[in-house]
Amino acid sequence: MKIEQIYTGCLAQGAYYIESKGEVAIIDPLREVEPYLKRAKADNATIKYIFETHFHADFVSGHITLSKETNAPIVYGPSANPSFEAIIAKDGQEFKLGDITIKALHTPGHTMESTTYLLRDEKGEDYAIFSGDTLFLGDVGRPDLAQKAANMTQEDLAGLLFDSLRNKIMPLADDVVVYPAHGAGSACGKNMMKETVDTLGNQKKMNYALRANMTKEEFVKEVTEGLLPPPKYFPLNVKMNKEGYEDIDEVLERGTTALTADEFEEAANATDAIILDVRHQDEFVKGFVPRSIFIGLDGSFAPWVGALIADTKQAILLVAPEGREEEAIIRLSRVGFDATIGYLKGSFDTWKNAGKEYDTITSISAKELKETLHNNEVPVFDVRKESEYLSEHMENAENTPLDFLNDHMAEFPQEGTFYVHCAGGYRSVIAASILKSRGIHNLVDMGGGFDEMKRSGYKVTEYVCPTTL
Repeated sequence: MKIEQIYTGCLAQGAYYIESKGEVAIIDPLREVEPYLKRAKADNATIKYIFETHFHADFVSGHITLSKETNAPIVYGPSANPSFEAIIAKDGQEFKLGDITIKALHTPGHTMESTTYLLRDEKGEDYAIFSGDTLFLGDVGRPDLAQKAANMTQEDLAGLLFDSLRNKIMPLADDVVVYPAHGAGSACGKNMMKETVDTLGNQKKMNYALRANMTKEEFVKEVTEGLLPPPKYFPLNVKMNKEGYEDIDEVLERGTTALTADEFEEAANATDAIILDVRHQDEFVKGFVPRSIFIGLDGSFAPWVGALIADTKQAILLVAPEGREEEAIIRLSRVGFDATIGYLKGSFDTWKNAGKEYDTITSISAKELKETLHNNEVPVFDVRKESEYLSEHMENAENTPLDFLNDHMAEFPQEGTFYVHCAGGYRSVIAASILKSRGIHNLVDMGGGFDEMKRSGYKVTEYVCPTTL
């Protein structure tokens, strides 16, 4: 038996490759399926099943493409209603895979169709669970994403989740391995551990939601408390996962259209496409196509695209580092953004060398800022998450979280210089690019972010551990 977790850090997502006696099951595959096909070929094995733990909201699964490539059936848990052919497993239904067995445990709560898959080894003993978004390490799945479709409140769903955990998962042995669908950084939970694999026994000790003496009322209150609104692209991804999507090869063929500077400019003027610049922030601030939005590939790229662009059908013109254009298009497609219509051949240098107008962002170091700020009246905007800000922040800084920047537009001054910072410099450049695209140019980016400011001796508020907020 072989179990391989294929973890994608950008999405904080775990897909799983399970092989026994030449038969393979894939759980929650990513959109690009070639890695699974190559693994199976290397093992001289056949992909027999594609298991989906639920209709994912934060990424587009590769289930449909993988089924088309392999003829393996897609398996969902009870109450799922996809628009394509699939096996809708009954609660407790078992699937043989070589010498092992995978049993479907219906665990509604995160969504109504949420299902945990219990793997029993060659001896028939419980070995591992693939818990999807039902159980994370240190947390559980948020219960507010499916309430509209299920015509239930988030409290109703949280109650179901409590029952699912107590009746289906917690009775399992402590040595059962937990393989979740997500880790720290995912918007599908609140406070996940950085680890991506654990034992159920340790989770019973460490996970607040698995306390043995917890009442249902306490669980509902704690699980629903402090939930931020989900990213706007989530329902669009659910729709694609339920109803189907365009083949990724077609997305790549369209998106990898190389454009000269003139062609790129013409396309930008003739369409409503967003110009998305995915280079490193240090390169972006030195020069970019006017009105470009920066979201760098070397950060939490896909989730920020989903949160800030939101509409998966939005046309995109791409400015990428040379040689990484296809990577950018694939990573966009992972969250359902399939409408890339071309990229700037030769990256930004092509635009600059053609003598085209370009914009810049003033970015200064903490040391330079210290020499510039002579009093506390100069406006400073902190675009980190509210929890980060409440934990510790620069005195007199305003919190305008990047996730909800549109809700704070009226707070930014139209005249006089103001400063924008995040933790390390990535999110502040995203914010600066959005502000400049809206005609707000009187800003300065604080390059090293809050981390550099602390090292430079800036006066900050007393630290409060996030777990006590």
